[in-house]
Amino acid sequence: MTSSYEFVANPLAKPDGVWTPAQDDILSDPAFAAAYDAISHWPGYAPTPLHALADVATEFGVATVRYKDESARFGLGSFKALGGAYAVARLLRRELSARLGREIPMQEIIDRTHPDAAEITVCCATDGNHGRSVAWGAQRFGARCVIFTHETVSEGRREAIAQYGAEVRRTQGNYDASLREAQETADVEGWFVVSDTSYPGYTDVPRDVMQGYEIMAAEAFDALPEAPTHIFVQTGVGGMAAAVAASAKRRYGAVRPRLVLADPLKADCWLKSFRAGAPVADEGALDTMMAGLACGEVSLLAWEILKDHCDAAVGVPEEAVPRWMRRLAAGTPPVVAGESAVAGLAAAEACCGNANWRTALGISGTSRILVFGSEGATDEALYRQIMGG
Repeated sequence: MTSSYEFVANPLAKPDGVWTPAQDDILSDPAFAAAYDAISHWPGYAPTPLHALADVATEFGVATVRYKDESARFGLGSFKALGGAYAVARLLRRELSARLGREIPMQEIIDRTHPDAAEITVCCATDGNHGRSVAWGAQRFGARCVIFTHETVSEGRREAIAQYGAEVRRTQGNYDASLREAQETADVEGWFVVSDTSYPGYTDVPRDVMQGYEIMAAEAFDALPEAPTHIFVQTGVGGMAAAVAASAKRRYGAVRPRLVLADPLKADCWLKSFRAGAPVADEGALDTMMAGLACGEVSLLAWEILKDHCDAAVGVPEEAVPRWMRRLAAGTPPVVAGESAVAGLAAAEACCGNANWRTALGISGTSRILVFGSEGATDEALYRQIMGG
């Protein structure tokens, strides 16, 4: 089964390393507290479920496997609701505070106290879920929104974005090309890019996005009776994985869980980067069915965290995805998992089933595995097709 997977240990990993000042400048306890205070006051906020997958744990030969189910987060169907929308709120607060010459409380943004927000346009490139979150946040807080989708983003995902009032523009090329077009257009038009990836000269907004994601990790850790020993988390640009790693490291310190990334083999920039010991781009077509993970370049902020606090990456083949989606749908309780949601489970299965990888990661019968089901059926038509209906 594992012959079609790839495993790369992170040569830079520091399992008992410290949380550095540079990392604390990216994600920190005070910034988390601010994010939680804001997001927990949004209408509809509630922690998402944490499912115990007892049968899966038995098959994997471990004590527990728990699945953090993000399929119903704020009605948007993915964890991304925590990041993009929060970053929009933070951006509007900064911009309106500067225009008014006073510090605006976040509650005034949430309450839409300032109609001038309609004069501000936010934009981003997306594979689907991040754009939906940015569009939802812009609609909720009163800004204008333009979303750039690349040529392989499905019509279902484009329509899901447009329903939140955003203008959606189709671009040529892959995700990274759409990211460049979004930035270039924003520079010309005077718009504000709300991206979930960071690059030289652009770090403030992605930091806010990642800080929102930490809420998902903290909810999971709070709900667990014991700390996880292993976390398997899927990666696109790496923002979610870095938020999970940061939350785990600051909470558990030198005894943090082992953390393993799950990369689609067709979009494996983290696998390549760990193999090289430095960020390396995947220049391919990135045509993975795991659309939310179809990214060719790692986020620089995520790299700053994951280079120290992540232990390995696993390349996940396409054929693993439908099998796990169907397995979860047929489970108890039944779980609606989108294509990008199951990569962590697939990677965990591979590592538990390969004697060498199992040993390298210290997996045993007492291990407690945590995975993040990052999305539900964010493209209903594609989900039904994969389910065979």
